[in-house]
Amino acid sequence: MVLKSERRLILYRGGAMLREYKVALSRAPLGAKTREGDHKVPEGVYTIDAKNPHSDFHLALHVSYPNARDSANAAAAAVRAGGDIEVHGIKNGLGWLGRFQRWIDWTNGCVALTDPEIEQVYAAVPVGTTIEIRP
Repeated sequence: MVLKSERRLILYRGGAMLREYKVALSRAPLGAKTREGDHKVPEGVYTIDAKNPHSDFHLALHVSYPNARDSANAAAAAVRAGGDIEVHGIKNGLGWLGRFQRWIDWTNGCVALTDPEIEQVYAAVPVGTTIEIRP
């Protein structure tokens, strides 16, 4: 679960909290993603539908945005929903930033962790895991 207002990602297994992380969000962190290029993190229930060990960022978990509701809303507004939303580490080559990457929101709609943190999450979260992103 991601709690955007608290900038936290919480891992659960069987209803029990396993671990909690502070995260950096997108450059426009308030509100739900509604269209491509709005720099917002989506809100809703999605699935981790792929893992990318060769991402431009240190490991990435792909989020199944847009879902059917997101696509329908974008179509009704005559805009593209966008995509390529991930939970990922720091941009490759910048891992030395560590916790400092959380000082500002810097992604284009993703949820960012430090490199050691994404390694933990990547190992713990299988493809098919539900991810809920709340305001």
